[in-house]
Amino acid sequence: QVQLVESGGGLVQTGGSLRLSCATSGRPFSSYTMAWFRQAPGKEREFVAAVSRSGNTKYYEDSVKGRFTISRDNVENTVYLQMNSLKVEDTAVYYCAAFEGPAGSRGYRASSGYDYWGQGTQVAVSS
Repeated sequence: QVQLVESGGGLVQTGGSLRLSCATSGRPFSSYTMAWFRQAPGKEREFVAAVSRSGNTKYYEDSVKGRFTISRDNVENTVYLQMNSLKVEDTAVYYCAAFEGPAGSRGYRASSGYDYWGQGTQVAVSS
C-alpha cells in the first residue's frame, strides 16, 4: 500500500510555470512506476507523463513534450512535474498515480493500470 499527496497547484498566467510535487509513504517508493494524469471539467482523465522506477526512462503525452518534465527522487520518495510555458488548455486537476512494477509491465498511459491515486491538485492557467 502507498499513499500519495499532491501539492503545488495554483493559478498562473499563460506562459508561466508551476512545479507539482507528489509525496509518497508506505512501501518502498522505488518499487513503483509513477505518473501524472489530469482531468479538465467535462473531460475524461488523461495521461500526462510517467517515469520508470529508476527515473531513467520518461514518457510524455504529445501536447506536453518540451514543456513538462517529470522526475523523481527515490531518497525523498517524491515525484515532480515541472510545467513550463503553460497554456490555458493545461487547466485541470492534476493527479499523481502509482503501480508497483516496471513501466513496461502495464499500459502506463491508461489510468486503469494504476492502483494508487492522490487526491489531486488544481492547476488553472489564465489568458
